[in-house]
Amino acid sequence: MDKKDIETRADVFLLVSSFYKEVRKDNVLGPFFNDVIKDWDEHLDKLTTFWESSLFITRKLEKRYQGNPLEAHVKVDKENNNTISELHFGLWLNLWFKTVDELFEGQYAENAKRRARKMGTFLYLKIFEARSQ
Repeated sequence: MDKKDIETRADVFLLVSSFYKEVRKDNVLGPFFNDVIKDWDEHLDKLTTFWESSLFITRKLEKRYQGNPLEAHVKVDKENNNTISELHFGLWLNLWFKTVDELFEGQYAENAKRRARKMGTFLYLKIFEARSQ
């Protein structure tokens, strides 16, 4: 099967929803997400907007992401007794790469992986930093 690149919001939604379907089933990652997120449809829409905004920076989009992912992740870490570790981010990133590679190939697909790596590093460092405040 020939894969295409990530080109539309529908493609981003396919990536995000496929990824979080696997996250929710994961024994290590699942509890963090399943305990916090009560409305998965709303959350997937928000994450689709986040990734669409991140990947298609120069495009005129119907919606732009307006949230604060750092604040949300710091809060989840605190609610879980500061137990989020590099292991969690590594698992998350490996699962993201696997999902991207299963569904897509091309410049936007590669950019989705680069951005996830940068975001994961940034979020983990900021979560760790927030613990000392």
